[in-house]
Amino acid sequence: MASEISKNGLRLEKLHERHPGLTASLAGTFSEAASVCLDRHHSSPIEMSVACSTGLANCNVEFTKPDERTRNAWANEIDTTEAGAYGVCLAAVEVREGLVAVRRAETLTGADWYVAPANTELEDLETCFRLEVSGVDSGGRTVVDARLKQKIEQTRRGASNLPAIASVVGFKELVIAIQKVSEGK
Repeated sequence: MASEISKNGLRLEKLHERHPGLTASLAGTFSEAASVCLDRHHSSPIEMSVACSTGLANCNVEFTKPDERTRNAWANEIDTTEAGAYGVCLAAVEVREGLVAVRRAETLTGADWYVAPANTELEDLETCFRLEVSGVDSGGRTVVDARLKQKIEQTRRGASNLPAIASVVGFKELVIAIQKVSEGK
């Protein structure tokens, strides 16, 4: 895999301006949660490794250091990690795959979001991918890879015929794994 540095980096702020399936409030929530997750282990700016179908890249990420009030509002580690992973994974698929969130996925589809190429006119979801997102607060690359395998299987079991992408953020490890899911094992 070729390694490269993304000049643009991952932009966690104002995701709603680039992802038509997000509101300003929801995008702000994801950005805030991602900042709390990253601040648990690191200081801004950081470099995250993104492994996906287009290769391996190191992307710069800047985040706002959360104050005590923000950390208190996000004191539930599970909820914070999930919401933070949404923000980081959506920013990563935007930069690395050229895809943006267009809609939240329904329950039992095996995914969290529908994503499509930026500026796609959507009459239906036929041009979309299902995007499953997960995050892990601690643990190394083996923990991220194990979670990615679980998420791949989840998308395969989903009640949808749309192609899928599974993604996992390792906040401590500073890694994002993104994999397109094929029908076979």
